[in-house]
Amino acid sequence: MTASFLSYNTLIVLLGTGLLGANAGLVGSFAVLRRRSLTGDALAHAALPGLALAFLLVGQRNLPAMLAGALVSGLLGVAVISGLRSRTRVKEDAAIGIVLSVFFGAGVVLSRIVQNTPGVGSKAGLDSYILGKTAGIIRQDVFIIGGVSLVSLLLILLAYKEFKLTVFDPDFARVQGWPVLRLDLLLMGLIALAVVFGLPMVGVVLMAALLILPGAAARFWTDRLSPLLVLATVFGLSIGLIGTALSAQYAKMPAGPIIVLVGASVFLLSVLIAPKRGVLGRAVAAWRFRRSLDDRAMLRRLYDRVEPDLPTVRPINTAEELDRIGTNRRRGAILARLVRQGALRMEPDSGGIMMTLTEDGLRRARAVARDQRLWEQFLLHAPELAGTMADLSQESVEVLPPDLIAELEESLRATGRLPDLEPRELAP
Repeated sequence: MTASFLSYNTLIVLLGTGLLGANAGLVGSFAVLRRRSLTGDALAHAALPGLALAFLLVGQRNLPAMLAGALVSGLLGVAVISGLRSRTRVKEDAAIGIVLSVFFGAGVVLSRIVQNTPGVGSKAGLDSYILGKTAGIIRQDVFIIGGVSLVSLLLILLAYKEFKLTVFDPDFARVQGWPVLRLDLLLMGLIALAVVFGLPMVGVVLMAALLILPGAAARFWTDRLSPLLVLATVFGLSIGLIGTALSAQYAKMPAGPIIVLVGASVFLLSVLIAPKRGVLGRAVAAWRFRRSLDDRAMLRRLYDRVEPDLPTVRPINTAEELDRIGTNRRRGAILARLVRQGALRMEPDSGGIMMTLTEDGLRRARAVARDQRLWEQFLLHAPELAGTMADLSQESVEVLPPDLIAELEESLRATGRLPDLEPRELAP
C-alpha cells in the first residue's frame, strides 16, 4: 500500500463511502422488494433543482441549505409521481419517467443559470452533484452520514414487522388496519435521506445505482428478509470501501463511477454464483434433479423386473436389459452411478455381466415404485385435485395429506400392487 492510501484524508473518505454504501444497501433493499427502485432514481434526479434553487435563495454555497432544498425537491418529485399514479390514468413507470426527465432537465437549466451568475456562479460547484465528488468528504460529512445511517437503522428496527408486512403483502396489511400509506411515506423518507446525503459523494446519476445494486444482489442469495437486509448492508459497505480504495490507488480515477462499477461486479457475481437463484446454481440444481430422475426411473424399471420373484432378488443380464431399454452412454452412466452408490452389484457370469439389486438398492427401488404408483393412483381417482394439491416434480408422495395417502395405499393393496417397504430376504 502506498502512503497516500494510508493518509488521513483517504481514511475519512473510506469511512464516509462505506457508511453511505451500508445505509444505501439497507434502505434500498426495501425499495427493491417494494418494486420502488426507479422511484429512488427519480428522487435522486428530482433533487437537482432543489440544490440550485437553494443556492439562488441563499446566495452562497451553504451545504445544509442546499441539502434541505434537495430534500424538498426530491420529496416533491415523489409526491408528483404518487399524484400522477393515483389521480390520472398514467402508469407508474410513465410517471417516474416524466418526473425523472422533467425535474432533471429543470435542474440542469437552473444549474446553468447559477453558473452564469456573476461573482458566485463559479463557487457553487453544482456540477459536482451530478457525478459526485467523493474526494471532498470531510470529517463533518462522516458524522452526518453516520447519524443518518443510525436513524435509518433505528427506524427499521422499530418498525421491522410493519415494514415486512407492508413490503410483501400491502393489501393484507391494509385490511388489518395498518397505516400502509404512512409506512410507505416513511420508507420514501428514508430513501430520500439516503439520496440527499449521498449526492455530494456519488452524485445524482450514480446514487440510484448505489441504492439498487446491493439489495438486488442480496436478493439472489436468500429468500428471507432479515438475512437479505444484512447481506445488502454488507454488500453496500464493501462496494463503498472497495470502490474508494481502487480510486485511491489509481490517479485521476473518479470514485463515484468506480464505486458503481464495483457494485455492478457484485451484482453480476451474485447473478452467476448464488446457490439457489444464480445462473450456475440453478444449472447445477437442474443437473442434479435430472440425475435423480434418471436414477429413480432406472430403479423403478429394475424393481418391475424383479418384483414377480420377490422375496428372492434374481440377477438381471445387463446386456439384455440395455437391449430392452436402448443402449446409450447415458443409460450406461446411470447403471455405473447406481453401482457406485451401492444400489447395484455387478458380477461376471457365463451369460455375461449380471446386475443384482443390493439390499439398499431394493429398499430404494421399492420406495420409488411405491411413490410412483401412488401418484398414478392419485391421478386416476382424483384428477380434479392434481392441479391444486400435487407437485409431480417432488420425489416423494408425502406432499399429499396423510389420510389421502392411506386411502391410495389401501386401493393399491386391494389390487396387490402396493410394494412392501419392509426389507426381505435377498438371494445370495
